[in-house]
Amino acid sequence: MDLDKYKEILDTITRNKSRSFLTGFGVFCGVFMLIALIGGGRGLKELLQKNFDGFATNSAMIWAQPTTKAYKGFRKGRMWTMDYKDVDRLRHNVPQLDKITPVLFCTSTSAVHGDRSTSCSVRGTTPDMRFINDPLLRYGRYLNRLDMTLTRKVCVIGKRIYKELFPGGGNPCGKTVRIDGVYYTIVGVDYRDGGINIGGNADTSVMLPLTVVQQAYNRGNDIDMIAVTGRGGVKMSTLAADIRRTVARAHYVDPDDEQGVMVFNTEVLFSILDNLFTGVNFLIWLVSTGTLLAGAIGVSNIMMVTVRERTTEIGIRRAIGATPRMILSQIISESVILTAVAGMSGILFAVAILQMLEMGTTTEGIVAAHFQVDFRTAAIAATLLCILGGLAGMAPAWRAMSIKPVDAMRDE
Repeated sequence: MDLDKYKEILDTITRNKSRSFLTGFGVFCGVFMLIALIGGGRGLKELLQKNFDGFATNSAMIWAQPTTKAYKGFRKGRMWTMDYKDVDRLRHNVPQLDKITPVLFCTSTSAVHGDRSTSCSVRGTTPDMRFINDPLLRYGRYLNRLDMTLTRKVCVIGKRIYKELFPGGGNPCGKTVRIDGVYYTIVGVDYRDGGINIGGNADTSVMLPLTVVQQAYNRGNDIDMIAVTGRGGVKMSTLAADIRRTVARAHYVDPDDEQGVMVFNTEVLFSILDNLFTGVNFLIWLVSTGTLLAGAIGVSNIMMVTVRERTTEIGIRRAIGATPRMILSQIISESVILTAVAGMSGILFAVAILQMLEMGTTTEGIVAAHFQVDFRTAAIAATLLCILGGLAGMAPAWRAMSIKPVDAMRDE
């Protein structure tokens, strides 16, 4: 390693500190934006994806709404409800469906344990619901078939209910809560926070066996909603019409009444999310790369000015035997080092900011989203910087090579 060469490069860069700082600042901003936007976009995507955590991507929700079309003597605007037989109808008429889960919703009420109480929403469902909206169980288990068959008064409570009824922590399974005058034994704690909400937030919900809700709230065979999933390789969008037709005909609703029989396909949500972040990633790279190129052009312009100021020096070097290759190497090295130092500073600053964002989204030791970029991305950014630095120094270096000693004397 030629230390004298690098000392000379450092001396040249620091000779005009303000100009070198402003030149490097453009590169710094470009790299900072690139890394920060990539990491920020990744963290934001992860935060949004957590809203879909545990939710089946090939699922759909069916519920009844007032009709918007007259049908078989019934006027539009008619209120109607689904019943438990619709589950068997769907299973028989739409064999492409895998899981078919009825759901009952109850009015918001309160859960009481000892001298503490909290508001909650009650939902009745079947054990198959975990295949559609998978719970994050911190304690205990989910509802099972025996709970349904034996009509056990058991429940799975949400995160917020657990924290407010049991502020001391610990496993609450086996303890009881009172809801609308009925005592239920806790068998599990669902620790999901947010996500796709069906009939209320997951953290304030109490899940009961469907058969228990039917008896406790005198709901009979009525069903508020049916959640379904398709078999492997089946797109729910291709089944929506068959699902609507099966349910509608049994209740004298026009099969073409999309508002009367609401079929919400979650596949749409996932496709929207993917398309959104495809566009966001493209915008991130477009803006960051543009800023980075602007910084590289700034480096090239400043190096051109530096070469002009050093015309005499370069001419004397040529006169005493310096080859064009030596001059070329000198100028390109200065450009690469200036770009690399500014760029690495931008990477380090962006990583520090992303680390603070990651720490800000951490609760109870659980990281909500990872904002950091991986080593591969940082390595690619550093390599890109060196390439841009070399390219930025090419034009000034060629100009320096073309300087002749005679021209240098005239410039003096």
